[in-house]
Amino acid sequence: MKKLTLLPILSLIFMLNMASTCSGDDNNSSSVDATPVINTVTSGTWRVTYYFDTDTDETNHFTGYNFTFNGSNVLTATNGTNSYTGSWSVISDDSSDDDNPSGDLDFNILFSSPANFADLSDDWDILSRTATKIELIDVSGGNGGTDYLTFEKN
Repeated sequence: MKKLTLLPILSLIFMLNMASTCSGDDNNSSSVDATPVINTVTSGTWRVTYYFDTDTDETNHFTGYNFTFNGSNVLTATNGTNSYTGSWSVISDDSSDDDNPSGDLDFNILFSSPANFADLSDDWDILSRTATKIELIDVSGGNGGTDYLTFEKN
């Protein structure tokens, strides 16, 4: 039962953190509009077709799961038997220290469990996006490893 109460708390902390990140005073008026990305991911269900964690392909951990990016920032992964709920957001990140190749958009994912899904929790940079495919990258500040995550529309 503790796990069920922990998820809403973690989601709230995550969303508050994202809101405070967005509300900072920034004189840069060239913010990138997140709306097209949000409209893309909230349309239909998605599957992970590639997940590379630093030096290991871990795509098989997500085989059979469909991901739904709800308009209220709820992210659900289900395979018909198991269902996991997390949160997501796409925000404009105008920080000058970010090497984001997507024009300063962060694609944030948060799952508190299970461990394989918690590994997806990060502030991903968007490498590319089409109506049916989103390729994400994260370069770790701690160990310098690079993670890749690709979602394709069902």
